[in-house]
Amino acid sequence: MRITDRVSIGNGAPLALIAGPCVIESEEHVHMLATAISEIAARLNMPYVFKASFDKANRSSVTSYRGPGLKEGLRILKSVRDRGIPVLTDIHDATQAELAAEAVDILQIPAFLCRQTDILTAAGRTGKVINVKKGQFVAPLDIRHAAEKVASTGNNNIILTERGSSFGYNNLVVDMRGLAIMKGFGWPVVFDATHSVQLPGAAGNASGGQPEFIDPLASAAVAVGVDAVFLETHEAPERALSDGTNALRLDKLEGLLTKLQRISVAAR
Repeated sequence: MRITDRVSIGNGAPLALIAGPCVIESEEHVHMLATAISEIAARLNMPYVFKASFDKANRSSVTSYRGPGLKEGLRILKSVRDRGIPVLTDIHDATQAELAAEAVDILQIPAFLCRQTDILTAAGRTGKVINVKKGQFVAPLDIRHAAEKVASTGNNNIILTERGSSFGYNNLVVDMRGLAIMKGFGWPVVFDATHSVQLPGAAGNASGGQPEFIDPLASAAVAVGVDAVFLETHEAPERALSDGTNALRLDKLEGLLTKLQRISVAAR
């Protein structure tokens, strides 16, 4: 899947990275992380897409930080894209699709919304690459229906992302068979290693996480043959304004990616 002239995901391209903070905390912070992660990816010759949300509409609590909002958030994300760094962001309703498509390279459909026909088709009609995150409540075989809703618009630029499945209350589990099933549909598959270690709602008014399992789960997914890894990354997860409990610390990123690249080469 061609994202820009220099970055592709799947179809035989090298293992790619999608990474950045969960939510835009400030313009300065976004550019700091985009620069730091881009430099790591460049040293490893790894295709890279920056990720951040302008609004986290699905936070656990009404008092949780959501982000700068649509207009300001898209302005900040476009400023990253204008530096030559591909950008991904999520949309939360159909009306946001066209506006977001003007600012970023990949539109992401959040896991909680992956069955919503209107948002899938609105995203598809933009012609952008669409990353559909598999809902925690959706079987691997069934996420094909969401992709086909996007494809019904004539847009076959689709990526599928695994982010764990609900396993009782406040817990997720990853079935590695699902990655192989999703690969069989013919679209690139991404493994979201950081949301997969999330403990939804486990912190009372926020989600908890087990970041110590990012490495083994990402390693297993790359061995299965995913086309990219998705890693929410922060220089100080304990201070992150969203999802810090399951984020990867920035100073651990290069070591993990080096390992994943070796696994990917061996698996292929």
